[in-house]
Amino acid sequence: MRLNKLFASMILVGASFSGNGVAETFQPFEVTDIQIDGLQRVALGAALLSLPVKVGDTVDQVKLQQAIKSLYASTNFETINVAREDGVLIVTVKERATISAVTFEGNKDIKDEQLQESLDGSGIKIGESLDRTMLSGIEKGLQDFYYGVGKYGAKVEAEVINLPRNRVELKFNFTEGLAAEIRQINVVGNSVFSDSEIIGLLELKDYVAWWDLFGERRYQKQKLQADLETVKTYYHNQGYIRFEVSSTQVAMTPDRKGLYITINVDEGEKYKVSEVNLTGELMGREKLMKAILPIKEGDMYNGGDVTFTEEMYSKYLGRFGYAYPEVKTFPEINDETKEVSLNINVNPGKRVYVRSINFSGNAVTKDEVMRRELRQMEGAWLNSAQVEQSKSRLNRLGYFETVDTETVQVPGSDDLVDVAFNVKEQPSGSFNAGVGYGTESGLSLQFGVQQSNFLGTGNQAGVSLNTNKYSKNVNFSYTDPYFTKDGVSLGGSIYWNEFDANEANLERYKNKSYGIALNSGFPINEYNRLNGGIGYRHNSISEISAYEQALRFYNVYRESDDPNADLSFDNFELNGGWSRSTLNRGTFPTDGSSQRFSAKATIPGSDLQYFKTDLDTNFYLPLTRNHGFVLLTRARLGYANGYGSFNQNDQILPFWENYYSGGSSSLRGFKSNSVGPRSFYLYRGSEPCAPDPSGDSCSLPGEPNQIQVSSGRSIGGNAIATASMEMIVPTPFLDEAYSNSVRTSFFVDAGNVWDTEFDYDSYRYLPADQFDKLEDYSDPSRIRASWGMSVQWLSPMGPMVFSLAWPIKEYEDDETEIFSFNIGKTF
Repeated sequence: MRLNKLFASMILVGASFSGNGVAETFQPFEVTDIQIDGLQRVALGAALLSLPVKVGDTVDQVKLQQAIKSLYASTNFETINVAREDGVLIVTVKERATISAVTFEGNKDIKDEQLQESLDGSGIKIGESLDRTMLSGIEKGLQDFYYGVGKYGAKVEAEVINLPRNRVELKFNFTEGLAAEIRQINVVGNSVFSDSEIIGLLELKDYVAWWDLFGERRYQKQKLQADLETVKTYYHNQGYIRFEVSSTQVAMTPDRKGLYITINVDEGEKYKVSEVNLTGELMGREKLMKAILPIKEGDMYNGGDVTFTEEMYSKYLGRFGYAYPEVKTFPEINDETKEVSLNINVNPGKRVYVRSINFSGNAVTKDEVMRRELRQMEGAWLNSAQVEQSKSRLNRLGYFETVDTETVQVPGSDDLVDVAFNVKEQPSGSFNAGVGYGTESGLSLQFGVQQSNFLGTGNQAGVSLNTNKYSKNVNFSYTDPYFTKDGVSLGGSIYWNEFDANEANLERYKNKSYGIALNSGFPINEYNRLNGGIGYRHNSISEISAYEQALRFYNVYRESDDPNADLSFDNFELNGGWSRSTLNRGTFPTDGSSQRFSAKATIPGSDLQYFKTDLDTNFYLPLTRNHGFVLLTRARLGYANGYGSFNQNDQILPFWENYYSGGSSSLRGFKSNSVGPRSFYLYRGSEPCAPDPSGDSCSLPGEPNQIQVSSGRSIGGNAIATASMEMIVPTPFLDEAYSNSVRTSFFVDAGNVWDTEFDYDSYRYLPADQFDKLEDYSDPSRIRASWGMSVQWLSPMGPMVFSLAWPIKEYEDDETEIFSFNIGKTF
């Protein structure tokens, strides 16, 4: 017969010794056997391992208490009952239920992913056993979060739904309610700065203008703490080193829907710097470190300058391998003289060397492609400037959305570190099904494949098969940017193109061309690069409209025996250029600048002799510390002309090599390629008319004042100047995580294209009103301008651009285009 005896009192919650209900004096006994009842999921062996009692042990009350604690510590059991039958120790357990599902209902401020991540840290996840004692703490923690964001009516309840086979579904029910709004913020104790000045520094607001669509008066505890630090920093930067926020009060209205915040401050007085002392280990660089010290004796104390000095010295030491320097400023305040003595102590610590450099996140890009961009070397001392330079070079590749670096100390060593580069790759090319649409230009289509990181090698490869209503082309290209280990690039392309200008909003002509080109680039230093190349191009020009500017070219090169034959040219070209870039990223940069100068010219002896030059420059100026707001300025200048002579005529620039402007890539708000000179025709009646070589009349019989000028389409010019200013802003309603792949900006564009070589004066015999119209075509002061907004983003199909633009300076013959949208278009 089983004899039940009570072995211990209720020392542990949930543990009991079953008996007859009468407490008896405990007597130690020797365990002859151990029996565990109630096991389902937990194996008998695992339970016995958690029980610190073995057969043959003599147990007393203390040992049994320890055994029960050990079983509970295994987190497998909800209740434990211990009994004895003679020498048999009987343990009856109830296992904790297994969590088979975790669900959330009613949560809007916290995403499911955030909640699950938090629960995982507490051991509440599918497949684990449920510790019911933790639920109340989790409920309170979630409720405190809602209180922190001003939702004082929020409630969180954890519901346990029992399922068969000792399983449960854990369901969290949220009642978030409305956030309490800030009714008023009061500042008490201030006299130096007004309430409005101080409240203007705060992120929390008690008033939001009607036009501020994104402003809110919602209270958040974390924001209040940050705002108090902002106010303290502001005062310290103005010399008030004794400034303190003595207390804050947050009072709630009875309906729990409104808050009143009171900030009590003690401003103190302004202090000046009496002296600055550099102490510590200065490594023999004391003279230089003092020379670059931004704080001088007699300056007003500025906490920002002190922080900047500490950071500057830390970065300076980091360039020499001192990765963990300690630079601390100890102020000695003299309240009588209102002066402060700054003692800056420098402790460089131990010089640190790089053991290895590791990469993560690069699923496509090979390690060697990234490693060749590094300026920090393994085995060398850690140089913070070189690490940052390496990060910038990786960013400028354009393969990555983000590049992060981390310095990890090697365990067991105080002078070795590993440098980790973690990247997030982005599309570095496109399977390009291009679509373009404009309010005037309509729909266009194109197809192509371009890859600037071919198979992760860093090489640029492309097979472009593009077609739209005005162009068909095939292009095969390949470039190895590291043809040599020193960064000399080598590449080439083979292409064929068929272009119908009439369908491209230009004056009619057709151009069929094919060619081959080789190019190479040479790095000068970290930011500058030279490039050059040679190529062959064949052009076949046909169906040229008989407008006056084209006739100037056509009459020189046409075949005298067959004046209606197509024009055909074979040219050998040389090209060269210089580029400079300090941009912080290759795609969507936010800081730095880039300049590019390019020139090409046909080799003397080619069918046509001409040259073209281009200068492009971009400057990015971040206006906020997080680069949320960035000012971008851009400019382009170009000039082209012929050189030498042909059949006693000066060589001129072929009209198909003219510069064009207008559209999403230059002057937004104007129809593509429409800005600049337009073709013109001379007519008397229905017959075309050309200038008489004598220069005073038309070659057709009749009165010169009867000649009519008919304007045609855009033909471009041999000179171009454009400029743009953009304010890049955070994209509304979009998470900050997408800032590297989506860009929104407001812009102003301006510029013009004109012709410096066409002799409009030879048409002065025309009626005055007609001639004045022609003369405008060569006037560079006819600047067009527009303003608008643009959204650009990266997609698997390639870059996309959406623009809305309105002209603010235009002329009678200009063609405008308010809306444009392009897929697969290069920015």
